[in-house]
Amino acid sequence: RIDMAPPAGAVEVATGSKIDGLALKDAGIQKDLYLFVNGKEYKLKPMQDFQPDQTLLTWLRSVGLTGTKLGCGEGGCGACTVSSSHYDPASQKVVHRAVNACITPVCAMEGCHVVTVEGIGNSKIGLHPVQKRLSDKHGSQCGFCTPGFVMSMYSLLRNNPTPNEHEVEHCIDGNLCRCTGYRPILEAFKTFCPGESEEKSAKSNGCCNGTSPAPYNPSSEMEFPPQLLPSKYSSRDLQFQGSRCTWYRPTSMSSLLALKAQHPAAKIVVGNSELEIERKFRSSNWEVLVCTTHVPEMNELRNLSNGVHIGSAVTLSRIYDHLNQLLASKEEHSTYNFKAMLQQLRWFAGTPIRNVAAIGGNICNASPISDLNPVLMACGAVLTLIKVDGSTREISAKEFFKERMYRQTHLGPDELLLSVFVPETKPMEFSQGYKVSRRRDDDIAIVTAGLRVRLEQKPEGFVVVDCGLAYGGMAASSVNAKKTEEFLKGKTMSHELIRQALEVLPDDLPLADNAPGGMIEFRKTLSASFLFKFGIFVLQQIAPAAVDPAEQSAGIPYSRPVSSGLQHYTETGHKIIMDPAGQAMTGPFDVEGGVGKAVKHLAGDLHVTGEAVYVDDMPNPPGGLYGGLVLSQKSRARLVSVDPSPALALAGVHGYFDHKDVEGNNVFGAVIWDEEVFATKEVFTTGQVIGIVVADSAILARQAASMVKVEYEVLDAILSIEEAVAAESFIGDEGKIESGNVDEAMAKAEKQISGEVRIGGQEHFYLETQASLVVPGENNEFIVHTSSQNPTKTANYVAHVLGIPKAKVVCKVKRMGGGFGGKETRNVFISMACAVAAKKLNRSVRIMLDRDHDMCISGQRHPFLSKYKVGFNKDGLITAVDVKLYSNGGMSLDLSRPVLERAMFHIENAYSIPNVRVTGRVCRTNLPSNTAFRGFGGPQGMMACEAYMEHVARELGVHADEIRAKNLYPTRGGVTPYRQELVDCHLREMWAELQSSCDYTRRRAEVDEFNKKNKWKKRGISMMPVKFGMSFTAKFMNQASALVHVYTDGTVLVSHGGTEMGQGLHTKMCQIAASELGVSLDKVFVTETATDKCANTHPTAASVGADLNGFAVQDACKQIAARLERFRQAKPGATLAEIAMAAWLDRVDLTAHGFYKTPDIGYNFQTGEGRAFHYFAYGVACSEVEVDVLTGDFSTLRADILHDVGDSLNPAVDVGQVEGAFVQGMGLFTLEELVWMNNGQLFTRGPSTYKIPSANDIPIDMRVKLFENCPNRRTIYSSKGVGEPPLNLAISVFNAIREAVGAARRDAGKEGHFRMDTPASCERIRLAMGDFILGKYAASDVLAKGSW
Repeated sequence: RIDMAPPAGAVEVATGSKIDGLALKDAGIQKDLYLFVNGKEYKLKPMQDFQPDQTLLTWLRSVGLTGTKLGCGEGGCGACTVSSSHYDPASQKVVHRAVNACITPVCAMEGCHVVTVEGIGNSKIGLHPVQKRLSDKHGSQCGFCTPGFVMSMYSLLRNNPTPNEHEVEHCIDGNLCRCTGYRPILEAFKTFCPGESEEKSAKSNGCCNGTSPAPYNPSSEMEFPPQLLPSKYSSRDLQFQGSRCTWYRPTSMSSLLALKAQHPAAKIVVGNSELEIERKFRSSNWEVLVCTTHVPEMNELRNLSNGVHIGSAVTLSRIYDHLNQLLASKEEHSTYNFKAMLQQLRWFAGTPIRNVAAIGGNICNASPISDLNPVLMACGAVLTLIKVDGSTREISAKEFFKERMYRQTHLGPDELLLSVFVPETKPMEFSQGYKVSRRRDDDIAIVTAGLRVRLEQKPEGFVVVDCGLAYGGMAASSVNAKKTEEFLKGKTMSHELIRQALEVLPDDLPLADNAPGGMIEFRKTLSASFLFKFGIFVLQQIAPAAVDPAEQSAGIPYSRPVSSGLQHYTETGHKIIMDPAGQAMTGPFDVEGGVGKAVKHLAGDLHVTGEAVYVDDMPNPPGGLYGGLVLSQKSRARLVSVDPSPALALAGVHGYFDHKDVEGNNVFGAVIWDEEVFATKEVFTTGQVIGIVVADSAILARQAASMVKVEYEVLDAILSIEEAVAAESFIGDEGKIESGNVDEAMAKAEKQISGEVRIGGQEHFYLETQASLVVPGENNEFIVHTSSQNPTKTANYVAHVLGIPKAKVVCKVKRMGGGFGGKETRNVFISMACAVAAKKLNRSVRIMLDRDHDMCISGQRHPFLSKYKVGFNKDGLITAVDVKLYSNGGMSLDLSRPVLERAMFHIENAYSIPNVRVTGRVCRTNLPSNTAFRGFGGPQGMMACEAYMEHVARELGVHADEIRAKNLYPTRGGVTPYRQELVDCHLREMWAELQSSCDYTRRRAEVDEFNKKNKWKKRGISMMPVKFGMSFTAKFMNQASALVHVYTDGTVLVSHGGTEMGQGLHTKMCQIAASELGVSLDKVFVTETATDKCANTHPTAASVGADLNGFAVQDACKQIAARLERFRQAKPGATLAEIAMAAWLDRVDLTAHGFYKTPDIGYNFQTGEGRAFHYFAYGVACSEVEVDVLTGDFSTLRADILHDVGDSLNPAVDVGQVEGAFVQGMGLFTLEELVWMNNGQLFTRGPSTYKIPSANDIPIDMRVKLFENCPNRRTIYSSKGVGEPPLNLAISVFNAIREAVGAARRDAGKEGHFRMDTPASCERIRLAMGDFILGKYAASDVLAKGSW
């Protein structure tokens, strides 16, 4: 090995009697922070303007730049993304990086130009091309994540004005969106790609939206500040001293070593990605932080004659780019180690993390599930360590980590990691990197591996002369499989040798049944699967013909093609509208942007510029304070004592308040009063609110809350459905729906089956967490600004806890950063807690929950257990179904009963079954109360249904789609189990149309053929129908009101009871008003939802927000239009402004209150009589997947969706709802998994552990069509609600996975039914395969554990 690193002792170190003089007394040290933000110069002083441990995000928001959002606080969602630019001396050019402001220290921005979303464009001066294209292409819904996406794409364009489509998809791999399903975001950004993508994207939004965007001119971008160029700026050593820590940034090795000598315990910082997590979740603090980003020796990245030299501070993005460039200039045989690193780096975190995180941090962190460390160990990487005296030593990567010791290395206390040397591979030497995680993009590994082998050709064949097999996730450290390595050496490479090695591997990688991380069988199986994959890969390189064609897929590394989408819809204009009785009404005016037009979200421009205001963006009122909740840490316990004195001793803390301070009623509940605002004597779940601490800042409030001492007497807790059933711990009575004679039909059935399935819960993961600002006024009046779907309930409950009249509390909702049901009831106790403190102090109090607290206390989608028995005939017609449902309601009722009832209503999904009995119980457990979530029980009921449909099909040996088709409801005459007749049921027509348009028959044959030819990759295809009932099942909730003002300039202000959470409700209401009043859409406005404008409203939920509020808005508009009619006739062709002025002068009221109540609605569970739903929405989907048999990983190759929205009020908005719901459903059924620990604490409490779909999880080919010519005469303008029904169509992806797994099981000789619970995680998929590798580690009927 040559030219690897400087020889020992080569680093010059200054000498002197006091080594700290270099760090503390050098006159050249800079003690002020100098940076630019959006072209503006800042010189900041520590303590006065910032704290050294402060993040860039908190500082930006403190100076009023609130477009950058706090979504998670751990660099996992991308809502905080900004662009950071600096001059790079090595390349002699300005480099632009997307970074996560929530974990980036503001100190790290010294000498940088930070650009936020406000800095590139706004609605007043004009939008940046990225902003405009995203807005025009419907790329925002709730808008909370949007600034982060904008800045990720902006950063890419600043470095590369003509990116390709892969680079576009790659650049947003660190950004999450819960609303859109990503397709419109990707297609908007791909218009910047040269070639076909611009034209394709322009056409993809529908037949009426094919305009091309204006050309992008990179020369018009903001200039990098010349003050930061080398001619005017030079980097100096930094020292920022704060109240909690001191930050140093040395610019030479000698200064760094002096600091290390002076502060041996100093924490070394480059990207801060790990440190901020430790600070947040482990309450870690360090007195001294030393940043090495400007030490030249640690930032070297250069090619040597036999490998690559990488300084320890080199970022992962630089390494990724360098190695990719290196592949083009090197002979392939020398690049396998580099390829293995690239395989891991591609899926390592997200782009903003890779842009700042350094390889040295990843190595020295010594995580046992590191992506890179096993590759470095296997490939023979050598680390160079440097001591404080300047001497160096070398150590191999595999020797660096203390074996099976958690996060322990052989790095001495007086040493630093200087550099890494990665050798080239020799001829006949091969390396690969492997990783499996819950989500492919931006996720920590479950098991990871670096595998290398070097062969020598001899007469007997290719003999193994050296190898390295390193694993992560199989011990407390990354480990080498030493016995297997020795076994392989000297043996001839062959398929048989691979299988023999698999017998040795378990001795190297033992895992106890109680090993941390769980998933024992899965992890063991993965370790072997990786070795098998690698063996096949090596055989493919040396003797391709020796590999069975059916096994070739095992050795092919994963590669995802770019995604694409097609959307088909038709805009409508003036049309005859039918009233609920089927009578023709006067049609609306055909106006610009009116009903039926595909206009973009009216707040779209505000979303993309960061101008859209959310609760936490609102300026603090004078004297405003911040609340921190004191939360229970026990699942069930008596409160022995609560001592707030340590918190109250902190300067800046203004008080602690609990149940003793409640002047009204401390008991509340969504349906029944069974919860306490503040716990009094006993806590019933972790995360239950005990009290609230109020302080000058949010950080101080949270710190103080954590200092309140609570003493518990722990009691026995119930956590699961099974435990609750055994203890008969239920809330309320059993619910029941029954039709026909189930027992008789079951007895007469030709065939019977029985089984059970578990359906997992789901975290809402709205990007904006629960937030509330309570402002006291005079005479016991209060204004509550909150992120709530239910402003009336919020206002009423605030009045309730304060003991004041409801009329004295006004709740205002401007917009939400997502809701999905999670802000229907579980937001109110936060507003109530703030209100108690605000009243006591007569000062405003606000809270925005941290992501981890939000996830731990606000409840999720209900987990369900379904036990079924089914009778059917040999042709597949189902004659009887008997189902028992159990839901995990948590510690209180909340909305669990109506959720359960909706699940019962959908137990037959879209199938006509003459005899049905379904019963249901809500289980009381000691978990946070579960609550509403998009679909509201419908997904659980339909999943239970599809489980027994699949079971029937496997019992008969036919494809499940054949059973589905045979049992679909007829077009007319179908009657549900709750005795509601179906009118205009489009299921059979839609099934046939989609089956034809998606070329189902041909594709299913191709899937079968693919599966015959491939043993280790399998495909599945499945169709899925949906029938979803539309309306609140509680009769009294089906009402709405609106208030409409027409002004004399012809503008219109609409107030209604619905809230905007991204679904485009305000946009649709404005379209209705525009059409009814005959004015263009740009003249109509909605400012907010407020209870002093529309009182006694109901939550925006159940997908009927547009139905209810639309009729109310129409009613108000028609009243005004009737008053204006004589003025219109008097002035034909006059504008609304002229007509309104004339009416005003004639003293005509230009304001109207509208009201609507849904007719003929109301089901009685006791009698089984009444109409449960106003109407039904229908949909059909076909999904095709490919599954990796050896890992459980899968990709959705294509999804075709045909959905019924009646005559769409806004087809562009509706398509967005269909796509977003479908991808959210994919998360529910295949990806998102809640993990609760045995002590009742939630483990998956942030994006690092809980994984929603990313842009790389969506269908590679996604096609959506709105079903045409199906007006719904019962609703506003013949439209239908759209928010929830399409989510259920994602069950088709789950079912396709089952088909693929079934194909793999057939290869393994396992026929017939097998159980798969949801979500279909990679663990569940892998453990269902039944192959010979799995058989070594798990029983044939093994099921993945889950939290139910």
